[in-house]
Amino acid sequence: MSTTLPDPTPFLQQLFAALQADGLKVHGMELDHLCYRVATAERYAALKSLLAQHGSLLVESMVGGRPIATYRLHRPFTYLDRLIAVVELASPKAGSTYPEGYEHVEFVVPGCRSAAELLAFTQRHPALPWDLGDLHKSTNPDVRLRYPGFSVKFHGRSLAEVIAEELRDQR
Repeated sequence: MSTTLPDPTPFLQQLFAALQADGLKVHGMELDHLCYRVATAERYAALKSLLAQHGSLLVESMVGGRPIATYRLHRPFTYLDRLIAVVELASPKAGSTYPEGYEHVEFVVPGCRSAAELLAFTQRHPALPWDLGDLHKSTNPDVRLRYPGFSVKFHGRSLAEVIAEELRDQR
């Protein structure tokens, strides 16, 4: 697929290998979206323009002090038996430097729509170093595992569903 983003297959292979090594089974979970981070505001603007040719902008908003644009691709990425249609494009945070590339994925955990249910999910894997810092979020709390060079988040609702709800609420 030619979205101007690199093929996510090597990133996803590394990510799924890490999850398998940690004993996390995600086969029944929707891989909600990929996040692609850029190093400069100029690159963000250029990729945003190019992604608009290959998808529909769901929303662009300020998250953590920097703009993030979320697109639904006309032709999703395919990885094994998964179709991944949503991509977040993250601009760099002011004063921070990051290498360009895929930064994280998010999975929807069936039946885990609340913070308590997500906490129970993490307790099925107590040896893993869960980051619980976003369990307090009122909208779509999540838990995260950090690996060298990327992270994996788990939450109860898809990003596209949350965006659609927020846009409805703004009307």
